[in-house]
Amino acid sequence: MSITVNASEREDQGKGASRRLRKEEKVPSIIYGGKQDPQMITLSIHEITHLLEDENTFTSVLDLMVGKNKESVVLKDIQRHPAKNTITHVDFLRVDAKQTLVTTTPLHFVGVEENEALRVGNMLNQFVVSIEISCLPKDLPHGIDVDVTNLAVGDHLALTDLVLPEGVIITALQHEDVEAHNQTVCSVSEPKVVEEVEEEVIEDAESEEGGEESAEGSEDSNDGGEEE
Repeated sequence: MSITVNASEREDQGKGASRRLRKEEKVPSIIYGGKQDPQMITLSIHEITHLLEDENTFTSVLDLMVGKNKESVVLKDIQRHPAKNTITHVDFLRVDAKQTLVTTTPLHFVGVEENEALRVGNMLNQFVVSIEISCLPKDLPHGIDVDVTNLAVGDHLALTDLVLPEGVIITALQHEDVEAHNQTVCSVSEPKVVEEVEEEVIEDAESEEGGEESAEGSEDSNDGGEEE
């Protein structure tokens, strides 16, 4: 199912114009890419906020309607207010059905509940949660599944272990030296033993107290000798 984003064309630019739009509950945005010139548009703050609650909006080719004109785009950048976390600007990139698209897609770790090592209390370490991929727009996935069902303690998965949908390429693995860019995605390890660390701290503290008491005892002895 396609996702539609409604927009209006705008001519005013600059910080003043952007502030006025935000007071009107609109978000200044831009479309760029392809052979056409960049186009300034506005979005409804309520509509775009609602759409961004769906992860598929980030990983789909969107139908951007500017008036009666429809453009195929992907989300390229979203800016948010640092304190309020409200959306302040959105960038869209035009896509061509025949041109390869480079974008980022999330990793979905599956099989966690079925993994025997994790069920008995071991840890799944996630080192990479999204990757940059290259594909045609029609092959754009909503994410890449990482199956951890059969991982045992000490096992790990790297980029080259991922099962990719047809037509999808991991850009990091396109370098000549694949091994140098073959990041570890996840691993299973034993939980860290906090008790041992706490015991060491307690023992160190007791040793210090014992040392202080000995020192105080020596001082008392010396004081007694002086009084005599």
